[in-house]
Order: sequence, then C-alpha cells, then structure tokens
Amino acid sequence: MAENVVVPDSEPFARRTLLKGGAAATVAAFAVATPARAEGPVFRHGVASGDPLANGVIIWTRVTVSDDATPGSGVGASAAVRWELAGDERFASVIASGMATATVDYDHTVKIEVTDLQPGSAYFYRFTAFGVHSPVGRTRTAPATSAAVDRLRFGVVSCSNWEAGYFGAYRHLADRTDLDAIVHLGDYIYEYGRGKYSGRSGAVRPHEPADEIVTLADYRIRHAQYKTDPDLLALHARVPFICTWDDHEFADNAWSGGANNHDPATEGDWQRRRGAAARAYLEWMPVRASSSGSDVQIYRRLRFGDLAELSMLDLRSYRDQEVEPVAGWREVDNPARTITGKAQMDWLTAGLASAPVQWKLVGNSVMIAPLVFPPLEPATTEAITTMVGVPRSGVPANADQWDGYTADRRTLFQSIADQQVRDVVFLTGDVHSSWAADLPVDPADYPGGPTVGAEFVVPSVTSSSLGELLKAPPRTVAVSVEESVKGLNRHLRYVEMESHGYGVLELTPAQAQMDWFYVTDVADPDSGVRHGASFAVRSGGRVEPRPGPVA
Repeated sequence: MAENVVVPDSEPFARRTLLKGGAAATVAAFAVATPARAEGPVFRHGVASGDPLANGVIIWTRVTVSDDATPGSGVGASAAVRWELAGDERFASVIASGMATATVDYDHTVKIEVTDLQPGSAYFYRFTAFGVHSPVGRTRTAPATSAAVDRLRFGVVSCSNWEAGYFGAYRHLADRTDLDAIVHLGDYIYEYGRGKYSGRSGAVRPHEPADEIVTLADYRIRHAQYKTDPDLLALHARVPFICTWDDHEFADNAWSGGANNHDPATEGDWQRRRGAAARAYLEWMPVRASSSGSDVQIYRRLRFGDLAELSMLDLRSYRDQEVEPVAGWREVDNPARTITGKAQMDWLTAGLASAPVQWKLVGNSVMIAPLVFPPLEPATTEAITTMVGVPRSGVPANADQWDGYTADRRTLFQSIADQQVRDVVFLTGDVHSSWAADLPVDPADYPGGPTVGAEFVVPSVTSSSLGELLKAPPRTVAVSVEESVKGLNRHLRYVEMESHGYGVLELTPAQAQMDWFYVTDVADPDSGVRHGASFAVRSGGRVEPRPGPVA
C-alpha cells in the first residue's frame, strides 16, 4: 500500500521551501527583471492566510503577471513581489516585510511563512507587484501556548461545489467579527466535468475547465476559478483558514492507490494525477505541509493556548480501498485495513494522550460516529456475523467513512479510553448534512456504556443534500429518514439531512458548543441565513441540546 503522494514534473513540489523574507528572498527577488504587463487586475485571485501559530502565520496570493499568464497556462515571466505585514490597516507601522518571486513553476502563486510575530494578535497584510497593491487581508496569530484562554470561536465548513450553488455560507461567515479561524474539512474544490455533478437539475454556474480535471494545469485552473468567488475571496481576506483535503480535491472516494472516479485506461496513472492535484493544492492553499522527497505530509497539529489543540487529519493519502457493498462487508473489521496509516495513527493517539490542553479537537474529513443498521452486540451475535458476513459493528451505511475501517476506529477509541483522555471533539464534514453524536466504545451498549468524546458534523456549503436527491418538499420525507436513523443509532443526538450552511464552534473551559446555520437557497447569490440548531458537550460530559446560539 502506497503511503505517499508522488509529485510529478521536473522539480518536485517537495523541494520548495516557503519563502520567509529576509536577505535571501530579497536577493532572489531583485534578481528578477520585472516585466511590463498589460492592463488588468494583478491580484485577481485575492489574498489569504492560514495555519496560525503563536508566533507566525502563512500569507498567500497569486500574481497575474500578464493577461495571457492565466492559471495553468504555463506561461508568464517571473515577477518581484513585495509583502508587508502591519498592526494597522493603513500600514503606518510595518512590522515585517520582504521580497518574493512569483514564477511560472508555481503558477505565479506566492506563499510566505511570516515568523517572529506576537501571540494572540491581529495583523494586516498585503502584497505589491508592478506598483499595484493587493487587497488588504486580516489575520490573527494563535494565543501563546502558556496563555490561559477563556474563549475560542471557529467557523467550520466543508463541501463547496461551484456548480451546485453560490457560496453564501462563506459570505455570512465573513460578516462575523468574532472568529479566530475557519476550519475547512475538505472538498474545497470538486473535480467533476461540467454538468456531471448530480443532485440538482442543471448547474447553477459552470465549472472551468469544462472536462473533469486530471492534469496539473486542470487542477490549477479549477483552484483559480474557486478563488474568483466573491464570498470566498472575502472570507479568505478576513480570517485565517486551517484546511485539510478530502477526496474531491483529487477524485471521488480517493484512496492510496486510486479512486472510484478514476479510470486508468482513459485518465492515466493514478499517482501522477494525485501528485498533480496535491501540488496544485499546496500552491493555491495557505496550508503548512512538511515534505521529504516525494512524500507530502499534510496532517499536523495547531495549539491555542491552554484551551485547545487541533489535530488535522489526512484520511485519503494512506487508506486502503473502500470495501464493496455486501460482498465486502466482512472486510470492514479486518485489522489489516487502515484509514489513517500506522504513522498517522501513532501520531494521533500519542498527541491526544499528551496534549496539555483542555479540548482536544480533531479535524476529521469523514464521519467517525458509528452509523450502522443495526449495531450488533458481539458476544451474542458472533455466529450470525460469521455465517452471513455482517460486521460485528453492524451493516455500514457508508463504508467510505470510519465505518469501513472499524479496526482503526477501535484502536483510536480504545487508546482514548485507556489513556483516560477527556474532552475530545471530532469536527467533520463530507456527508452534506448536520449531526451531533456521542462516540460510544460499543454503540450497542449506549447509553449505558462508556463514551470517548463527541462529534459535530457540519453540512455542505453547496453540495447536494438528501432533500435535493429525494426531490421532495423541504422538511417532509427527509424528516422521517432522520428520525429512523436516530432510532437505530441512539448515540446520534441530532441529524438534519437537507440544509446547506456552516457551523460555528465556541470553546470555553465549561463546554464546546456547535451552532448550525443554514442558508435559505444556495441557488440565490444573496441568500439569507437562519439558525438551525445548537448542541454542546460539557467538559467531561455528553452531547446536550442548547436553546440557541452563543451570543
């Protein structure tokens, strides 16, 4: 089983070092003869920041060096770019600055890791090229690791398909002034060709390029298109992002050796396609990744004072192939199968056990709460399980989730229980619906048995929900499905399968509360928003409803 991402082309992405400013970057930048350029916006893809640390943050932009140097074109001269970071929006007092070079090798993107900043502080940043300033971005560093933090708020999002609707969820998050960061749990882009995404009659707006994306140029063009959305541009400029990828940044139901939506006969070698997708992602996203040779590691951990630590997982690069329905059900319990890979599992369990913070958050791209029909008690059903092939945990509703990799889930849950790790909260996307769940060690013994944490699942920004697939009036057929699911899985405290929107997670020493907000209509670029539900888990407790969102 491959446990790496192969990055193709003449110079592997892994060799690239994030520019840090200072003398070396300045010399390199001034060595570039900045060409004259045609009329047109220089910074048409905006600015972004991400992965805030106590003493630093990544800032990002893309420079259009000439009108023909479009994303993925592979043309365009290099250009000198100045970056500045200040404590005020007018840049009266610049705190840090430097020079970088936008080159065709990296699609003229510029990604700077700014260091030596003050913890828990707001900053403004901008870029300058061809005598033109970029839009001003606002970012914020994390609190000092030793700081006593009494509150954190994160916007939580996933699954934003361009063709399925407008990004109103991003617009409403950008209107807030109380967020420390945005946690994006994957499917930031979608790979499908124009009109190929199901769930809605006709695309709200067409994808570019028109065909399914396969090459490095394709993935660059698609990333660039998403970064022309005005609501996404506004949110990136307002708040730092903390992101991981799921499958659609590559192809549907991706695993270490392929994907459901990849045909080697017509689309070529999977590792080359995956490498191209990973390279474009790291070029176009303000994420911090480590690399060695051709391996790219995106799972990482961010600390927020003494209140929280966030472990962002990669659940696509190392996983085994999803089992086949019915015929493969026996295999979901196979201890040789993995969703995390051994190295990542060891990293995760050790980090949760040793985290010197109250809330241990896990950025988790696919649902970990058991969702089965029905859960079976192993001690009394072993004969049935052996005879007919029903997994000991029950028939999985979706084997692409942790339900298809139950040995890894048991390992993780048992580690949390054995190490007596408290206050673990998984933040999840992927399933285009909203869920609040306790995480039982044995779902058949809930609520009497022990639990190891909670899970909050946020809906899609736009991607099709159950209501759209059923083509039924809102809050009719879906309601009965939701109630049936909760009836068979008693640890599920909230299920809403229709609405699109986002979550806002507030952490305090007393509790972790998720507020769900739903947009009125993803086909309306000016859609309003409403509060949907609120659930919380008290420190040391289980999931409970709340009457409304936090103030």
